[in-house]
Amino acid sequence: MKKFILFLITLSLCEFFSTTDSFSIPSFARKYGFNCSMCHSGFTKLNDFGQRFRDNGYQIPGQAGKEKTVFETAPPIAMRLPLGRTTYNTKDGTVNSFNLYGLDLLAAGVLHKNISFLLIYTPRIDEPSALYNGSGISGPSQNGALESASLVFSNIIPNVLNIRVGRFEPGYHIFSSKRTYYLVQPYEIYGMTTTKNSYVFDDNQIGIEASGHFKMGFKYAAGIVSGNGSSPDNNGREDVYLSLSQTFGKGDGQSAGQRIGIFGYFGSQPLTLPGTVIGNFGQTNGRNNKSFSRIGFNGSLNYKTFNVQMLYFMGSDDKAFNTLSPTVNYKYTGGFFELDCIALFNNKLVTSLMYNWIQPPDYDSDREFKAYSALCRYYLGDWQAVNVALHAEYTHRITGSTSKYLENIFALALDFAF
Repeated sequence: MKKFILFLITLSLCEFFSTTDSFSIPSFARKYGFNCSMCHSGFTKLNDFGQRFRDNGYQIPGQAGKEKTVFETAPPIAMRLPLGRTTYNTKDGTVNSFNLYGLDLLAAGVLHKNISFLLIYTPRIDEPSALYNGSGISGPSQNGALESASLVFSNIIPNVLNIRVGRFEPGYHIFSSKRTYYLVQPYEIYGMTTTKNSYVFDDNQIGIEASGHFKMGFKYAAGIVSGNGSSPDNNGREDVYLSLSQTFGKGDGQSAGQRIGIFGYFGSQPLTLPGTVIGNFGQTNGRNNKSFSRIGFNGSLNYKTFNVQMLYFMGSDDKAFNTLSPTVNYKYTGGFFELDCIALFNNKLVTSLMYNWIQPPDYDSDREFKAYSALCRYYLGDWQAVNVALHAEYTHRITGSTSKYLENIFALALDFAF
């Protein structure tokens, strides 16, 4: 409790500090000779310049064709490894453990004018394999996965049309779960699944996406994807999505300007599985497809060193997926509210408060969820292309409505990327 009180005091001091503009696939910083804070409001969160750099296919806006390619620079490889000690508490007791929170291997860069790539691989971690809640002792704490492998064709129509193909983080992830400050508390609504429907909102998807932005602050992303994450297609039908946003004022809504947006995902999943394997890549002919949708609203508001991110989410599955009440569609809502503050010279200090919630239908009240989180990150040194952050994070979780299950998680970690 004393640690948490001290942590809250640190949060309250945030407003007394000033900040400067803030570049972290660290290989980009090595390429340009920038500090990582050029693109990040403290890694891992992108600022306005970082977002525009990403949207432009990892090319500095206005420099397309003048960029050095990956064949003219050092290998564009980077790594991220957060590690630390976690205290996990429930009514059953308390466990303490040292943990590796994950290992990411990243490569990205320009192949040719307006052609770039992104590759992210998360290797399987077997030993040590302990998870913060004491489970997973006999299994891996991280499964091996090719999280992203995509090509980006930028400026097909300058600014207005870019094409991304492969496996990527879809454009409806307005707030990236891969670039959140939090290590042990995710955006819970992203991971919400329903019975008989294997779609997970948080998964990177395989497909094709068109995106672009206009001078008046309007942005869009539209895609066609399999809807099965990295798994083979199971029904021969593709899912579609659309994301629209508008930014008011200067900036991209990341660290300046005010942004509002909407998104919608519309897909189908088969009830009859497994189907017969037909395709050479494991595709099946799952049948009796039923529809589902995920629709939401989002906003990002900025005032000096403060940023507020908010998302409201509505999910609906066809009643055929609903084993609890088969006569009605399974509908639920949820979202999160996050307040971040960037402080001290060169963005040395990040503090954040976040609220997560999921509201299922009344007949599934045991899945009701609330989480209250806070964190503080202090970035060591002033190194080019190297990030080391001291990280303190606390979360209080409440699951269920009538019979509530309480969890407390406190983590002290070192977050390292180079």
